[in-house]
Amino acid sequence: MPRPSAPADNADLLCVCRDTLVRWGKDARRTASLMVGQPDYEVYVAHAEATHPDQPPLDRTAFFRLHEQRRFGAGGAFRCC
Repeated sequence: MPRPSAPADNADLLCVCRDTLVRWGKDARRTASLMVGQPDYEVYVAHAEATHPDQPPLDRTAFFRLHEQRRFGAGGAFRCC
């Protein structure tokens, strides 16, 4: 006969489940961003701080706009060719 779970065991299981769901959510967001051509902001910040410590990294909005302009052009009009 299985022994009943102690409350601490249930709390540990909930923490593990929560952490797993959070990790899956972050991975899904990162994957979706990369699928549409948007690089990962957290990776950029880590790179910028490591390689350019004298310069502040772009904020999230400026980072998004920079990569949007690189992908679609700075003219504002969408062109496929």
